[in-house]
Amino acid sequence: MLEGKAMVEDTDMPVKMQLQAMSAAYKALDRFDVLDCRSIAAHIKKEFDMIHGPGWQCVVGASFGCYFTHSKGSFIYFKLGALRFLVFKGAAS
Repeated sequence: MLEGKAMVEDTDMPVKMQLQAMSAAYKALDRFDVLDCRSIAAHIKKEFDMIHGPGWQCVVGASFGCYFTHSKGSFIYFKLGALRFLVFKGAAS
């Protein structure tokens, strides 16, 4: 179990939401193989959509780059073991 080992790299989320993101990641890693990044990301996205409404996006991997626009207060980038997690809600146009 990796619980308590996540390290936040950058965020503008409230602390409670940050903890929910990391908790969702722990649950996903308990449920799926660490190499199954697609299923891990889908699990986190579904959990956030259910708790905070639709529109959430999640990227999981060992190495990736991205450029995105997000709603204020809805972004977190953290690492857990060898994986990096990016969770955000898309900005309304």
